[in-house]
Amino acid sequence: MPSFRELLAETKKRIREVDTAAASESIGQPGVVVLDVREPDEFEQGAIAGAVHIPRGHLESKIESTIPKLDTPVVVYCAGGTRSAFAADTMQQLGYTDVVSVIGGFGRWKDEGRPWSTPRRLNPDQRNRYSRHLLVNEVGEEGQLKLLDSKVLLLGAGGLGSPSALYLAAAGVGTIGIIDMDVVDESNLQRQILHNLDRIGDRKVDSAKKTLTLLNPDVDVVTYDTRLGADNILDIIDGYDVIVDGADNFPSRYLLNDASLLKKIPVVHGSIFRFEGQATVFHPYVGPCYRCMIPEPPPAELAPSCAEAGVLGVLPGIIGSIQAMEAIKLLLGVGDTLAGRLLAYDALEQSFRTFKVNRDPDCPACGPNAGEIVIAEYDEHCMPHPKQPPAA
Repeated sequence: MPSFRELLAETKKRIREVDTAAASESIGQPGVVVLDVREPDEFEQGAIAGAVHIPRGHLESKIESTIPKLDTPVVVYCAGGTRSAFAADTMQQLGYTDVVSVIGGFGRWKDEGRPWSTPRRLNPDQRNRYSRHLLVNEVGEEGQLKLLDSKVLLLGAGGLGSPSALYLAAAGVGTIGIIDMDVVDESNLQRQILHNLDRIGDRKVDSAKKTLTLLNPDVDVVTYDTRLGADNILDIIDGYDVIVDGADNFPSRYLLNDASLLKKIPVVHGSIFRFEGQATVFHPYVGPCYRCMIPEPPPAELAPSCAEAGVLGVLPGIIGSIQAMEAIKLLLGVGDTLAGRLLAYDALEQSFRTFKVNRDPDCPACGPNAGEIVIAEYDEHCMPHPKQPPAA
């Protein structure tokens, strides 16, 4: 049986090692991943900025989902260079082709005065609250911290806004803005699960804030008890990462579309009608915008509201949950969003269908030849407003 020293010596013969100077030069190159394989308590005390943390004991089970491309350049370090050597050897056995171990590890890096920082970490209560997220490789602690730093704006605290808000708050999205100028009515409670009987007559944004802050104290709920209009939309949406659209009228949707194009903020759209729902993502200049999909609103008689035609109460829960999922994917940068695709749900058939939606090269809002976007109140046709010539 070989001794530990012999095993380490044999391992080092099979890998490439670099000193801290060469490691520092490599880390500055695009595409290079820095991998810290120390224990969590070591990592919390300080690490190389931007390092991915996978304790050595979890390397085999987590490395492939964390660094999926086998040709990714990886610089591995530990405290002194021993665990990183074994880690580099393991990665080579798993098929990684460009892995180096840092001689002397973080201890030498720090002693030489090279830059490092204390990583931001979840506190114990947060680690418990989001424990199921931490087990998901595509989220993990880094993703959860990203969610806590994110800002999502909800257009409406009604049927679609209710489930979206609840799941986004439960997921730990740090700032949730809510726009709604209505009050809670008893007829809302069949589908608007943010509210309850005790809140009838309350402002919807106030009722929503009470529910969400009781669900998750990590969340800062910002309320806008106002009508969304051309005079305030750019100020309201500024600074948000994603907008969840639960509007129930065409003027608001077109207004939001044009403003989101100006601010380059993706919009997660949802709509419901009786037993049917739709969801998609409008990612400015990446996929189609709302005007690409619906250039002009249909006649009023062909597009009755839920108040006129009704809606099954469970339906907005399904579509709103899909909107929350799409928002989280956008925030984390994982998976394929619904940008360029329209997801249609039929509750009676219990079926989902996906339709491709292309960018319209002649779109008056996002097309290559589109004029300057002007934010103004929309007439009954919801057409873009031309830029007015200067006054004589």
